[in-house]
Parts: sequence; structure tokens; C-alpha cells
Amino acid sequence: MTITDEEIQDLIHTPKAIVGRAPGSGYKEEKGHRRCDLDVEATSLDSVKFIVFIRQNRRFIENFSIGLRYRLDRLDSRTAFTLVRYNGPHGEISRHPDGHHAWPHIHRITAREIASGSIQPQESRREITDRYATFEQAIDVFFQDIRVSNYHEYFIDSLQGRLFNGHR
Repeated sequence: MTITDEEIQDLIHTPKAIVGRAPGSGYKEEKGHRRCDLDVEATSLDSVKFIVFIRQNRRFIENFSIGLRYRLDRLDSRTAFTLVRYNGPHGEISRHPDGHHAWPHIHRITAREIASGSIQPQESRREITDRYATFEQAIDVFFQDIRVSNYHEYFIDSLQGRLFNGHR
């Protein structure tokens, strides 16, 4: 597949809506993590499908990953690649000079990585961020950034945090 960095940004920022969640509510327990997966569709583009994955470590709750995957084949979720991933700190000293594993950070894939066959953003493409510090804040920032209009219907805690903590 040939895609440009501009097209990647367009996919990330196109308006979207959640159309399904597994499990339907709450989270599934799996290998020391809680997780859920969301089916997401572009609201302005026909048949453009995405998957949002949400994972959080059960013991070290600051360690989480929330990502947006673009589905090349709307019938086969295995043909997807991750456009962007929002991570919490991993609780370890990073081998990288910026120490990003100790801080919230965001990974973004590039056209060059996709052309080389990668389906995940590489460790070299990351940005340490102070836009979120907790899992709940990350959910709110992530869904706003990728322009999902109805995420509060699926993540009530995110809305409550904004109402009671004085956000926006």
C-alpha cells in the first residue's frame, strides 16, 4: 500500500463514530491487562473503518496503551495498521536518551514505516506529552484528538471527570 504522511494525518483527524464495542461494557481480563476493542467508522468517508484498542495493566495502572488502527479491508481486521498510539509510562528506565518509557508518550506511524512493511509506529517516532497523566485523561485526549464524536456514550467516566474536575 502506498500512503503519504498527509494521508495518515487525514485518517487520524477525519470525524469518526464508535459503532461497536467488545465487550459491550466494561473490560475483558487478559494476561494481566484489562482491555476492550472498538469498531469505529469515519462519518464523512464511505466504508473507512478503524479499530481502537485500549489496554491497561492491572497491577501498574499507569501503564496503558490506547491506539487507532486503520483497516485496509473492512471485513478482515488482520489487515490493519496502527496510525497512532497513546501510552502511559511503562515504569522502567528507557534505553533511549529521552527516557520516554518513564513518561506519557505518543507514537505516530510514518509513510516510510508503512512502505517498509511496518504495521506499528516505531520506537524512534514518539513524543513525550504532558497533555494527560492518567488513563482516564488519556482516553479523553485520545478520542478528542482522533475526532470521535460519541465516545462519552461508551466511556461515562471520561465525561464525569470533565464535569467534576473543571476540565473544559
